[in-house]
Amino acid sequence: MAPRLGFLCRWGKEKDPQKGTPVVVTMEKPNFSVVEIDGPDAAFRPVEKSRGKNAKQVTWVLLLKANRAVGCITWLLTVLWALLGTIKKRLIYRQGVAIEGGKLGRGKLLFGVIRVFLVTSIAILIFEILAYFKGWHYFQNSNLHIPQASELQGFLHSLYVAWLTFRAEYIAPLIQTLSKFCIVLFLIQSVDRMILCFGCLWIKYKRFEPKIEGDPFKLDDVEGAGYKYPMVLVQIPMCNEREVYEQSISAVCQIDWPRDHLLIQVLDDSDDESIQMLIKAEVAKWSQKGVNIVYRHRLVRTGYKAGNLKSAMSCDYVRDYEFVAIFDADFQPNPDFLKLTVPHFKDNPELGLVQARWSFVNTDENLLTRLQNINLCFHFEVEQQVNGVFLNFFGFNGTAGVWRIKALEESGGWLERTTVEDMDIAVRAHLNGWKFVFLNDVKVLCEVPESYEAYRKQQHRWHSGPMQLFRLCLPAVISSKISTWKKANLILLFFLLRKLILPFYSFTLFCIILPLTMFVPEAELPVWVICYVPIFMSLLNILPSPKSFPFIVPYLLFENTMSVTKFNAMVSGLFQLGSSYEWIVTKKAGRSSESDLLAAAERDAKTMNQAQIYRGASESEISELAHLKEHKEVVSAPVKKVNKIYRKELALAFLLLLASLRSLLAAQGVHFYFLMFQGVTFLLVGLDLIGEQMS
Repeated sequence: MAPRLGFLCRWGKEKDPQKGTPVVVTMEKPNFSVVEIDGPDAAFRPVEKSRGKNAKQVTWVLLLKANRAVGCITWLLTVLWALLGTIKKRLIYRQGVAIEGGKLGRGKLLFGVIRVFLVTSIAILIFEILAYFKGWHYFQNSNLHIPQASELQGFLHSLYVAWLTFRAEYIAPLIQTLSKFCIVLFLIQSVDRMILCFGCLWIKYKRFEPKIEGDPFKLDDVEGAGYKYPMVLVQIPMCNEREVYEQSISAVCQIDWPRDHLLIQVLDDSDDESIQMLIKAEVAKWSQKGVNIVYRHRLVRTGYKAGNLKSAMSCDYVRDYEFVAIFDADFQPNPDFLKLTVPHFKDNPELGLVQARWSFVNTDENLLTRLQNINLCFHFEVEQQVNGVFLNFFGFNGTAGVWRIKALEESGGWLERTTVEDMDIAVRAHLNGWKFVFLNDVKVLCEVPESYEAYRKQQHRWHSGPMQLFRLCLPAVISSKISTWKKANLILLFFLLRKLILPFYSFTLFCIILPLTMFVPEAELPVWVICYVPIFMSLLNILPSPKSFPFIVPYLLFENTMSVTKFNAMVSGLFQLGSSYEWIVTKKAGRSSESDLLAAAERDAKTMNQAQIYRGASESEISELAHLKEHKEVVSAPVKKVNKIYRKELALAFLLLLASLRSLLAAQGVHFYFLMFQGVTFLLVGLDLIGEQMS
């Protein structure tokens, strides 16, 4: 029989367990009845924590704590690695961010800066931890030596003397040598500008202008009518030009030329179907009015603009035409454009190109457009006019020009090897003996970029393409049959001096050496280099546009800061980097002159009052045209973006202005250094470089 355990209930009721507990046990064969116990049984005594643990249990506990610590560290490393991966995706691969390919390399550079900063921070943190365990943070530590003020002054004085010696013996000679080299290039380029200006004044004085003898379109008899009006092909290449396609097609379709001797090709490379439908609607509208116009669209945009023009010239019907006029999507030629340009080809079989001048409808839009107008007016009024009169050669501007189709074919046609296909065909035509004529009095309306981002991308293409072309065509120039003088002009002046040397010395002299002179006074630049000559050259540049004279100081600073972009583009094209092959369409705003707006209003009023439909249109064409017009009304107008202010360029311009002011004061005997202020300025420039990439 099992023993009864009722004594457990009474165990808890005992108040004084130290006196013993009487336990009564009833057995089947009881040999004894009462057993007195002096204390609790060993099984019911509290067990000490320090006892009962062996080495194996301690090992398991330590392993468990180590596992938790390793898991925590692994979690931290995983979070850090994920953070770095996210930064890498956002900055290098740009996942989820709409960005142009030109910023890919900049993202890698920024990621490298962030990685270096992170490694430096970790190293400083480790040093702080070690210093803490070493007891260096206690001033009472006898092993820690705290230098006195006198010791710090002596150390700083020795360090400053060492810096002065190193600066005078190593840094200053290098800067002086580089500055002398850049000054020589600066003087050569200044002499070239002065010669061009004197040539322009001579042309104005002697009135050397291409003229047309008599009235070539005066019809003496009926038989000569066909000869007076040659067959002309007009091409309008465009790509996603939602803002300007309508006004460009409208202006070209109103050119005063016999319709049976004129064919208009709208070469559309748009990848947006809505824009394609809008352009088709505009083409169909003018086709209904009897204009000989066709629409061409390429499925694959290979070769950019050069590929587009090359594809259009391969059509069979092009053989029937003698001349081709090219207008970009934002150009609006006057109705008499062909009558002012095509007659120059008469009785001049060596003439291959007639180039017209650009005129801008948005010159007064903002400060950026005013500064661009200064450069472009000097380019057309001075550079192209002088080269056209004295050399019969200049770079084709890619638009607002008329080519002899025979000259294009004999020169190899449009090639897709560079992003400056206009300069490429001009150089090859010049090597084949063709002559060019520039008409300064024939102007074609267009617009300049209104945002700095669009202008910078345009300048990058305009300065990287010529260097890439120079590498490709240099052997052909050397082996060509043109005279030695023309070869020297093409290599030394056209490419090296105006395309390579100009951005190199401008960037090196004014953006590197001039700021360094604030910290290295041993390498001072002469006052005439940083003040007198630049101001004089700026005055020469402003002469073709005298209304821009109040903007001479912003123009001077703007040109120096833009040398950073131009130098970067020049290096990219010279060494054939990835950004030299990019073609980004310049954004347009769709500006029109007041006369164009009035004429458009009159045309719309006539169209509204016109009740009948042209008989040449079928019902299917009319229904399709109505559908396209409805789609055009549904598409919302693009929202105009606010111009972005780039603080990097402003900070750099302010830095150059400060350096020039300090040099002028030093020349007058006032020597002082704004070291802290200049250091903060440099820091702001660096932060803006990083902040621009992250924005």
